[in-house]
Amino acid sequence: MLTTIQPPFIYLLQYTFIKSIFENKYIVISGLVVSHKAPRASSHPNMASRAPVASGRLLSGLRKWYYNLAGFNKLGLMRDDTRYEDADVKEALRRLPEEEYNDRIFRIKRALDLSMKQQILPKDQWTQYEQDRHYLTPYLDEVIRERKEKEEWMKK
Repeated sequence: MLTTIQPPFIYLLQYTFIKSIFENKYIVISGLVVSHKAPRASSHPNMASRAPVASGRLLSGLRKWYYNLAGFNKLGLMRDDTRYEDADVKEALRRLPEEEYNDRIFRIKRALDLSMKQQILPKDQWTQYEQDRHYLTPYLDEVIRERKEKEEWMKK
């Protein structure tokens, strides 16, 4: 059974080109230039100098970019399908409704098959960022809360 997919940061390292951080003060990541220099004050007297603020649209774009970079969506997996199965996750999986559990197993088996064939799904079948939902999170939160409550009870 699939327990984890290659972590996203490994893919990021494969696509990252770092160019003399200490000399030139910038990094090139897949054509995106990220500056390490502090923003300069404006020379115009009427313009206020302030630090750049990341907008919600920018953060959303970064999240989508990172989601697609991770690669599990190209195999039809959702984020919760790639969780490491420790005791809490196994208990949460046991509590999943049967239909949701069967959908999860189907996605994992399809991903394993595609991985063995060294293929990915057609682009129209990829899991989209907007379609991905945390189906396991409510059950996992409940299991963790119960475990902590039990540990507190055992301390007394």
